[in-house]
Amino acid sequence: MIRACVALVAIAALTGPAGAQVLGSDAAACRPGEGPAIAVEVSGLKDRTGELKLELYPDDEAGFLKDDHLLIAAGKTFRRVVVPTPSSGGPLLCIQAPRPGRYALLLTHNRDGKNKFSFWTDGAGFPSNVKLGRSRPKVEQALVEVGAGVTTVRITVQYLRGLGGFGPVTP
Repeated sequence: MIRACVALVAIAALTGPAGAQVLGSDAAACRPGEGPAIAVEVSGLKDRTGELKLELYPDDEAGFLKDDHLLIAAGKTFRRVVVPTPSSGGPLLCIQAPRPGRYALLLTHNRDGKNKFSFWTDGAGFPSNVKLGRSRPKVEQALVEVGAGVTTVRITVQYLRGLGGFGPVTP
């Protein structure tokens, strides 16, 4: 009986808004009273294939979207959480931050299962949720201020929409 109660408390602690399950290897960092971490509410998925990838970068243009091996070797901020795309519901991902502060955050929907972003098939999103267009995103689009606890952001995934570049999927 005690084990069952402990298990229920652990499950409840790893749920977010409206009971959504928190996904990712950093899920425990998004429990109430934990942090610093970012809980990302994902919307606008084109389909339920592949995987979702959340990456945390330094808050400057020089480090934003730079190769993870180079960032780690230089002692810069980099963290990645990858989860299979859930078959239903609004995914809620968690990524732990090293300390409170300002970071850049990228969410990608890797639809084809390859470990490289495909401009033609994959989706991407940032905390600002501004239309991405066709050019390389600027760090300002990706910035998020992380407090000592759990910071929640909502990211709408965008996909290539013809000559106009990336934008959200419209029903």
